[in-house]
Amino acid sequence: MTRWGNRVLSMLLWSWGGTVYFLMEVGYKSITGHPERISWTMLVLAILLSIPLERFGAELPWEMPLMLQAAICTVAITATELVAGLILNTWLGLGVWDYSHLPLNLWGQICAQYALLWYILCLIFIPVFDWLRYAVEGGEKPHYT
Repeated sequence: MTRWGNRVLSMLLWSWGGTVYFLMEVGYKSITGHPERISWTMLVLAILLSIPLERFGAELPWEMPLMLQAAICTVAITATELVAGLILNTWLGLGVWDYSHLPLNLWGQICAQYALLWYILCLIFIPVFDWLRYAVEGGEKPHYT
């Protein structure tokens, strides 16, 4: 695949991953009775959070255990969520999320519980991204240790 083709594929994967996560978020907030907390900014953030997931999956060696890949992605995603939270919630005052009522939170923008959720989602999304990339590009079949 050409360099341009790889970039387009990555952008499609980011859009797919972000949309799937955003729809999960919409479902969760609707079921729990907080549809007013749904924001378009979450779709943009979900797409941005898909970037490290897809990139690490594409670039990290197959010899690296999936659990370690997920841990690395979790750190990158949690850091991105912190920066986004500080911009969206603190600086712009949009109040998209607030974890200040949860234990082990940092400025109400990230917390241990959601970092664990990111880890679990990374364990699912990394292989999905890898298999989608393999379905389009071919090459070495995804495998994990």
